[in-house]
Amino acid sequence: MKIEAEVQATTETAGQGPGGAVAAGSSLAAEAASGHDTRHAVVRLLMESGSITAGEIGARLGLSAAGVRRHLDALIEMGDAEAHAAASWQQVGRGRPAKRFQLTEAGRGKLGHRYDDLAVAAIRQLRVIGGEDAVVDFARQRIDAILNNVAAASADGDLEATAERIAGALSEAGYAATTARVEGGVPGVQILQHHCPIANVAKEFPELCQAEQEAMAAVLGTHVQRLATIADGGYVCTTHVPLTNRAGKAGAVTRKH
Repeated sequence: MKIEAEVQATTETAGQGPGGAVAAGSSLAAEAASGHDTRHAVVRLLMESGSITAGEIGARLGLSAAGVRRHLDALIEMGDAEAHAAASWQQVGRGRPAKRFQLTEAGRGKLGHRYDDLAVAAIRQLRVIGGEDAVVDFARQRIDAILNNVAAASADGDLEATAERIAGALSEAGYAATTARVEGGVPGVQILQHHCPIANVAKEFPELCQAEQEAMAAVLGTHVQRLATIADGGYVCTTHVPLTNRAGKAGAVTRKH
């Protein structure tokens, strides 16, 4: 089977046998090893990775090719995951690019959205009572509370380190955030939110996404650009922080306290 071949090739490349275990200390691998939590571990990996190959899933979780295929087939059949062709820049080595798998909107919708209807109704009422400014203030206070303990970047500070601290605070709030260095185009670091616990609410109230961007800019002390959001149909909320200069610093929004 094609998926089995991809899994075996990836694990062997990583210096493991076809059924070898991944490095100790991996929480996802430990979760997969517990048996009944394997499906949940696969879903978490799809969420945190944005998109990933079957071989990478096998290598990260220590699963056999047959095991990976079984879980991916089940998730696809339920409509929770989908496969797509890899982009040219995602190809590693020669040969035909391996398929990549990612959660669908329906799959993401099953992750931590239990009180969306209540939240939407509450913010609608807030808008009726206090107007648009009340919604904007609420959105900003919410993200400021999440980033409250993140030390702001100094004038000559390390933006990449500050971005990592922001990602850490977002992860603690349920966003499964990471950072990635980008060298092409405008060099920078990207803050990647692989999950959004308020995505369904933000579809109606984009003020929540705008407030996140403004709060990040304030902590970083420089202009940032939102390239994609899960609320708008993206698979990852992506915020680009340019490292070439800090010319946008003067235009950064001041944090509210």
